[in-house]
Amino acid sequence: MKPRTIENPRPMLIIMALGLSLLPIDGSASDLRQQIFAGYTQAAKSKTPDFAGFSAKRGQELFLSRPAAGKPDTPSCTSCHSTDPAAKGLTRAGKEIAPMVVSKSPERYTDIKKVEKWFRRNCKGVLGRTCTVMEKGDFLTFMSNR
Repeated sequence: MKPRTIENPRPMLIIMALGLSLLPIDGSASDLRQQIFAGYTQAAKSKTPDFAGFSAKRGQELFLSRPAAGKPDTPSCTSCHSTDPAAKGLTRAGKEIAPMVVSKSPERYTDIKKVEKWFRRNCKGVLGRTCTVMEKGDFLTFMSNR
């Protein structure tokens, strides 16, 4: 049996769900996003005691990287989202994707289930593996600061 690590999203999802349950139903998008960040921060601190915070620069590097470890038709995030995350993207099927950055799509990254769903799908497609908590936090920091 494989030991549970922080890479396993279930414990992290439970922590974040508990945090989200403390929010009022009418919480603003910013409040909801902060709760998701708080969950990722708590998970990162539990894995790395000297955790110093997430980095927009590392998030940008992840977004622009071409790891070529995932699916051949999605070698990078920019395959669908373009090199400008403030611009609209396009799926392989031709469906429009709203801009990734919070300044253009303020309701983005406010639902932990959706955030985790898309990280799970896209990290496996681009990286060939699940994203770490640090990668998720860095990515969201980059998208939230643009």
